[in-house]
Order: sequence, then C-alpha cells, then structure tokens
Amino acid sequence: MVQPSPGAAPGEPEQQALFGWSDIAATPDARPAFRDSPEARRMLDVREVYAEPAALDSPRGRQIMARLPGARVTEVASHWGIPSLHGNDGNTARWVRIKTGTLVLGVKHTLRTRPNGRSADWIAPGPSNGCAMACAYCYVPRRKGYANPITLFTNIEAIVAHVRRHVRAQGPKTEPNQCDPQAWVYDIGENGDCSVDALICDNTADLVAAFRGMPTAKASFATKFVNPDLLALDPQGRTRVRFSLMPADDARLLDIRTSPIDRRIAAAADFLDAGYEVHFNLSPVILRPGWQQDWADLLAHLDDVLPTRVKQQAAAEIIMLTHNRSLHEVNLGWHPRAEEVLWQPAAQETKRSQNGALNVRYSRDIKRQSLTHLRQLIATHAPWLRVRYAF
Repeated sequence: MVQPSPGAAPGEPEQQALFGWSDIAATPDARPAFRDSPEARRMLDVREVYAEPAALDSPRGRQIMARLPGARVTEVASHWGIPSLHGNDGNTARWVRIKTGTLVLGVKHTLRTRPNGRSADWIAPGPSNGCAMACAYCYVPRRKGYANPITLFTNIEAIVAHVRRHVRAQGPKTEPNQCDPQAWVYDIGENGDCSVDALICDNTADLVAAFRGMPTAKASFATKFVNPDLLALDPQGRTRVRFSLMPADDARLLDIRTSPIDRRIAAAADFLDAGYEVHFNLSPVILRPGWQQDWADLLAHLDDVLPTRVKQQAAAEIIMLTHNRSLHEVNLGWHPRAEEVLWQPAAQETKRSQNGALNVRYSRDIKRQSLTHLRQLIATHAPWLRVRYAF
C-alpha cells in the first residue's frame, strides 16, 4: 500500500515540522519540546516511511505515524529487505538525504540478550537499527548496504518485558567488574542512537522508565547527539549516558550531522543533574599525524571545563578505530575525504570480529603502543578519568 505524499513546491522544498500535532492545543507556559525545534527538524524531516504492516498496526506505530501526517507510506514484508534501500548502490550519493527523510518501521521478532563484558554486562535487544547521523566509520551500514536510515521497532512492550525477565533471572550482582561495581549493565542502543530515536517516539523514554524500577540493573547507551528532552525522563541513576568524544577536527570530518564536541562536553553536567550517570567514550581513536597533541588538548579541555561533580563519577572507554573494506568503498562514493584518515592499509590488519564480520583494525603492535600513549595522556591531563576498558 502506498499513500501519496503532498506535492512539493517548486524550488527548494520547505522544511516540514517533524511532528504534526496541530490538533493538540499548546499548554500555556509549557517548555517547548526540543523535538519540535528547528534543530530537530534539520536532523529529521521524514517524508518517506517504509513499514511492515504489523508495525503500522501497533500502538507505537500508530503514535509515530500520527506525528508524520504528510509522509508517504510504503508497506514492506520485512524491514531488512527493502530493494530501493538495501543493496542499491545508487543510494550512495544520497547517503545523507536518505538518513534525513526516510524512516523504517519494523517488528523485532528475535528478542535475545547476549553477554558482552566490555562496555556492558549484556547487550539488550535494541529498540532501533540505524541512525539519522552519518558518522563515516559507523559499523551498522556494513550489514545493510548503501542506505542506513533509522529503523524503529514498534513492539517496545515486548522488548521491555524481555529485559525485565532477563534482569530478574540474574538476581543481584555479587562481584564488581569493569562494567559496574554493583549493577548489571545493559546496553540498550548497540545499533542506533537513543538520543536521536527520542526525536521520533518514546522507545527511549520507555526503556529509561523501565530501568528506573530495576534496582539490580542499569541501562547504558552511547550518544553523539545532545537531546535536551532526555533531561525530563527522571532516570534516578539507573541509566548511564556515554558521550562519545574525539578531537574536534576529527569530529568535523567524520562525525557528520552530530552535535559538536564542545556541546557534548557541556551537556555532561546537565545530564548528571537530571539523574543520569555520565561516562565518556573516547571513540574512535584515529591515528593520523598530530593525533597525540589533539587528544592531549581535548583531555586538558575536559579537565578545565567539567565541574567536580562530573569528574567524581566519570569513567571512560577507549575504542580504537575498526574499519571495513565494503564501508570504505561506500564512503568513497559520498565522503572520500574521510577515507584519507580512516583507510590506512600500511597500519591496519584484517581481523574477524565477534559478530563474524571481517574488518580491518590497527595492527597489534601499533594498537598496543597507541593505547599506552593515550593512557599516559589521560594520566597527565585528566588523572581523574578512570578508564573502564580499552579496545
């Protein structure tokens, strides 16, 4: 089934509001939601929706579509098999446009929590796949091919119920580990960005609310997007936000459509005060001329601007760049400058990842030396920043 979209005006299309709530009266003196702001509309101007019928018929699917009254809807049998998106190399030149204007709605049929032991104890079944941002090194499109817009899973009730059952089955955590000394940590955003998902629906809010009532566990997600709406979710210490950081010059080149690095840093205190645990991902570490000085400057900036209350509870993950030949080839079609720093065959070697993918990483000796150097920089410029793990 295809629902026609309204005709576009000649010339540059006018930016549509992301959510069409014109029939709902505004509450006097209410603070406008960030998701209705011009910045949110620049991030997402959804005009094309591909949806499984069951996703459209679900309460969450109906909620989402009520906010997108002008979007063209095409029903598909599977969110994974959309010929016009996946495997269509003609989409490379439209990489960012697709992320801005296209949304996929699906049902997550396989609900499985799997062990991790690095960033989190467990990887929960995620509420989304894909992202509206366009980081050149992102691993998610390696499995999709040529297009990677947000896919939202609308059966959020089933996802939350699965996680609750899993948490109950674990019982209390009896031994501290690098993930957390007391709570079982569940990564809820492995294949997407929960801050961006919250611009479209309440999946993130539902998960934060669920973990609020789980005293033996906490949620965790990494983000490169500052969404002030998350400050109102009242996590009560049961959700960990990990702001991803890298030197600003690297971010300007590689972190396309993300919040600037200084804004991510500035948000740390606000999120802590709103009840989140706030950590940092030093990720990915890109080795190129001058990387040591730029990381030293970033760490010194953290030390200068972060208040003591953030430093006292902060911890970090260090993640070295992992790349992939197929993603390298895709990037050459839309952002070749990124590959000047990401693709370094002389310094990289092939390695099969835990998920079975064949990727390239910095060679073992180069990676070991670089991690040692970065740890020394942390000890010198931000000695309060505990490193939970380095990979």
